[in-house]
Amino acid sequence: MDRCEVLIVGGGPAGSACAWRLRRAGRDVLVMDAKAFPRDKVCAGWITPPVISELDLDLGDYGRGRTLQPITGFRTGLIGRTDDLETRYDHPVSYGIRRCEFDRYLVQRSKARLRLGEAVVSIRRDARTWIVNDEIRAGVLVGAGGHFCPVASMLVTPTRPPQRGARRRKPRSGEGGPLVVAQETEFAIPAHDRASFTTAASTPELYFSRDLQGYGWCLRKQDYLNVGFGSLNRRLLPHATSAFVAYLQWRGTIPRVRSWRWRGHAYLLSEPPTRRTFDDGVVLVGDAAGLAYPQSGEGIRPAIESGLLAAEAILEAAGELTSERLAPYEVALRRRFGAAARSLSWAVPAALARAAAPALFQSRWFIRRVVLDHWFLHRY
Repeated sequence: MDRCEVLIVGGGPAGSACAWRLRRAGRDVLVMDAKAFPRDKVCAGWITPPVISELDLDLGDYGRGRTLQPITGFRTGLIGRTDDLETRYDHPVSYGIRRCEFDRYLVQRSKARLRLGEAVVSIRRDARTWIVNDEIRAGVLVGAGGHFCPVASMLVTPTRPPQRGARRRKPRSGEGGPLVVAQETEFAIPAHDRASFTTAASTPELYFSRDLQGYGWCLRKQDYLNVGFGSLNRRLLPHATSAFVAYLQWRGTIPRVRSWRWRGHAYLLSEPPTRRTFDDGVVLVGDAAGLAYPQSGEGIRPAIESGLLAAEAILEAAGELTSERLAPYEVALRRRFGAAARSLSWAVPAALARAAAPALFQSRWFIRRVVLDHWFLHRY
């Protein structure tokens, strides 16, 4: 049987950040993921300077052979209108990345032992350790497998952990807080057709629905384009995505005659009530803990910060991995994410949002200080 001090289920940014911190402290860490890396991951894909700082990333090293697109501005507006605004910064405020490259880099850089391409099919508790798939024994289990993480599912229904061959119940949308659903596509722009895609590489485009219940993005990352739409309304998502694409075509942002493969995903916002994030010998991080920012839906920075916080809690527990010793982790999460300001769509009724949105999105102060600096870049 393979033994480790910490088993991390999920090799995305949350799991990799946790593994990286624990390995730096000399812990024996195993990262397990159902997918082999590199793998596609549904995500607009940009990182802010705090992510670079927290992970001590060397951009020069990362940029060799990988997509790293400096972002120095944004174009923002309302879907269906042409009075959008461009906001410029005098330095890079974000960097466009491809998740297939970013996630592989982080998980390899963590120096943890890896078991990639292996799905979790059973989890059981044996005295003070966890046994996964009847072949891995770990002192502590970190759930980092996204919204449908099997470890998160176990915490939601702890009396009946998943057994080998059994179909796991997916958490329902109401278990943990507001749920965002999204569709996106990312593809290489054909060299002969690049003039047909007018989004500037340094300037992502963000366009919001009138009720502020959703927004779409068009982000160029060197020779790649990412287009997507996220919404708080699952039922209207397909129609809203189609309408957003038609709007981009009408603007001339993307060609009129194109078809792409769309992929969907879902994630919980860091709005109360939140998922239970710890128990004896187990913690949840990232999307598994439901920590996406409520204003933008961004999950990379909360994922990394929660992974680092979980690692610190595990180290502080010093081998006594009871729920009492791990409780400070949830306190740290609430201190970091619990006071996040709500998006305007949650702060005011929908009818009022529709009436106020045109004026607000013509205010350069509101766009820069609230939408960009606060909601998307979290510069404060």
